[in-house]
Amino acid sequence: MFTRILSPLALASAIVATAVGAGAQTTAPMSPAPMASGMSGDATPAGSMMKGGSMKGGSMMGGTEHGFPEGDLGPDGTPYTGKPDLKTAISLVTAGGAPGHFSITTAVAALAGPTVAKAEVAKLTKQYGATKVKQFVTVQNYTVDDAVKIALASGVKFPAPTLHGKALAVKITTYGLQGGTYYEGVMLDHLVTHAIHEKVMADIDAKYGKALDANYHRLADQAHYDLAQALGATTVNVAAYH
Repeated sequence: MFTRILSPLALASAIVATAVGAGAQTTAPMSPAPMASGMSGDATPAGSMMKGGSMKGGSMMGGTEHGFPEGDLGPDGTPYTGKPDLKTAISLVTAGGAPGHFSITTAVAALAGPTVAKAEVAKLTKQYGATKVKQFVTVQNYTVDDAVKIALASGVKFPAPTLHGKALAVKITTYGLQGGTYYEGVMLDHLVTHAIHEKVMADIDAKYGKALDANYHRLADQAHYDLAQALGATTVNVAAYH
């Protein structure tokens, strides 16, 4: 089914690109994490996560963090703690411009084209309101740049960006699936490591507040679900927090 959703799902990939500029806690390129075979799959190895309601990283799944619930009740799912995919991360970052100068508008145009982008923005605006959509875009652009800054400061060396269009869209969206549901946090963990993902979220909280952090996650999950459903990928579920 994944092969039938290609370009339009690239919009979802771009819209939720927020923290993909960060890399692994290593200076050498790494191999991509395992991919699901289709959109209804799960890109997270079972050994790298715990089910909702269990302890993970010293916190109880189902609590609150960054202004939204943790675990399956929130937009992040259960943390993925395996190796990140630096090639996919830098490919998505550069789709939005030079590292450190990310533009979601540029990324959407590069991956899906202006027609698809306009339709989804209109849908999100009708559902959440213009103010929340504007805040979503602002926070998203900031977090990509912040993630790049954190990664470079820690000595991460990215491989050359080699993924574009269809191949990039497939990887990004599949990385967010956990038990058939798309979770923004799961996708970010696959690209930047859970530790860097959490650091970026803390920076968002400090700069914009937890409400805008939660708003970003909420709209990101909804956007991915919208596009998957519109393209016939009906096995993909929307996160409870959307």
